Amino acid sequence: MDIKLLKSTNLNGQVIIPGDKSISHRSIILSAIAEGISEISGYLKGEDCLATLNAFKQMGIKIEEHDQKIKVYGNGLHGLRKPSGDLNLGNSGTSMRLLAGLLSGQKFSSNLIGDDSLSSRPMGRIIEPLKKMGASIYAKEKSAPIAIDVSEGLEGISYELPVASAQVKSCIMLAALYAKTETRIIENHQTRNHTEKMFEKFGIEIKEEIEDEKKIIKIFPSQEFYSTNIDIPGDFSSASFLIVAALIIPNSEITLKNIGINSSRTALLKVLVEMGADIKINNVKENIERTADL
Repeated sequence: MDIKLLKSTNLNGQVIIPGDKSISHRSIILSAIAEGISEISGYLKGEDCLATLNAFKQMGIKIEEHDQKIKVYGNGLHGLRKPSGDLNLGNSGTSMRLLAGLLSGQKFSSNLIGDDSLSSRPMGRIIEPLKKMGASIYAKEKSAPIAIDVSEGLEGISYELPVASAQVKSCIMLAALYAKTETRIIENHQTRNHTEKMFEKFGIEIKEEIEDEKKIIKIFPSQEFYSTNIDIPGDFSSASFLIVAALIIPNSEITLKNIGINSSRTALLKVLVEMGADIKINNVKENIERTADL
């Protein structure tokens, strides 16, 4: 297929950006293991996020989709059911890494598979800390497929992330909910903090401290928590393309509505403003995350 690109004179108007991918994954995961019915607005219905959603349907979670909203009927921390077959997560590395942590604490075995691309990606960085917690988790050559058997129970650990990775951190945080004792995660460099914010939204107790310029996250096990309503903001990563396009095409003026401006994601804004970009941040709100119109 040939694609012809035509020069644009300017860009003008308002744009609604699809929901944040990272928050969408986490909203389904925590809604599924909460007690009660959560309603999610703005869920990103891309292939990766749908892989997470469908995995929970396979594990017995009732999920209803209504236009722009999703209802998740949570069964509680120990309410997931053994899937009848493999959990196929397509090309979603986030789904595989986060679900590996969650499923390591279940009382049933599971098998996580994906497409050729996902099967070539490294999974050793999540397998190592999960095994230290006592998980029975196996992967040939430290990549997918990942087999998870029932363990004798997870133990809390103190784990310093060897590389900055929000997915590894989130994997451990989800496993920590099923551990017998407190888990400590040590970050040398800031990573996305969507999981911490989502835990707080659901009322899950965590503590964050700074020691020797390192961030310490403490997660406490065996907490019951309850459903909530979630409004997912527009994905800043998706918005960034339009932001840059409007800045480099003369006489452009666009408004991007309800964009997530989590400080762990928006370094681009700071850089662009320092370069002289005219970007206004209006209508700032706090929900799960800080949002604004750009």
